[in-house]
Amino acid sequence: MPVHTVHAGDRKVLVGLIGAGIQRSLTPAMHEEEARHHGLRLHYQLIDLDRTGAGVEALPGLIQAVRTMGFAGLNITYPCKQAVIPLLDELSDEARVMGAVNTVVCRNGRLVGHNTDGTGWAWGFRRALPAADLSEVVLLGTGGAGAAIAHTVLRLGATRLVLVDREPARAQALADTLNAGHGAGRTRADADIARALQRASGLVHATPTGMDKLPGLPLPAELLRPTLWVAEVVYFPLETELLKAARRIGCPTVDGGGMAVGQAVGAFELFTGLTPDAHRMEAHFRRLVAQRPGG
Repeated sequence: MPVHTVHAGDRKVLVGLIGAGIQRSLTPAMHEEEARHHGLRLHYQLIDLDRTGAGVEALPGLIQAVRTMGFAGLNITYPCKQAVIPLLDELSDEARVMGAVNTVVCRNGRLVGHNTDGTGWAWGFRRALPAADLSEVVLLGTGGAGAAIAHTVLRLGATRLVLVDREPARAQALADTLNAGHGAGRTRADADIARALQRASGLVHATPTGMDKLPGLPLPAELLRPTLWVAEVVYFPLETELLKAARRIGCPTVDGGGMAVGQAVGAFELFTGLTPDAHRMEAHFRRLVAQRPGG
């Protein structure tokens, strides 16, 4: 699909984020600052469902408003990554395979859904743990972000992937999809996190537990061991209780910042057609986190 390039001479590029509880998101600052380096005027609008107490039922109206207002694109986050799909005109191959959308590009009146979560997670993971053992990876949480990461872990070469979710049927459905697309027998669902971790080489955490508004550990700390690498998706706070517990016993770790930056890098290029400087965006992100109280 050809990439539409936004020229610096354009008056303004309007993009946004639809989700719930997103007021502390650093994505607007990352996009606006990177646009400035390219001589581009970009405004990034937060569209927070929590502000009005709305849920996914508000999506049709919001998507229609986006068409009318001339947005260049949208990021999509919890709880809308799957609910937005029927409202779009087209899906990229990546979004179709993953069954979730985190980026929507608006071109000539058509809305095209993409997913940069998987590539974003891989960017951060490879930088932090380039030699990680992928022989048996446990993924805790199989929602929108988790599903994208699951596909990516298998593409990175994981021999076995074990899915654990508080909704076992959702984990099994994803396991079936992954086995069909990546090779039979590579993925299984397990309702017991303790059993799943017994032979694991690594753990990816992809549930909201650990966020500022949902503090705590997503699993008993005693299930961790020093030979297990631990990758976190949550980035507010950057140092979650899970990462603290893992680092105390010597686990190699990856914080959620890498994925936050990586998915933004992909979205920026989709929105503008310009090639962002990923390292500059990460440096800016980490400065912003350091400046935030409780970040």
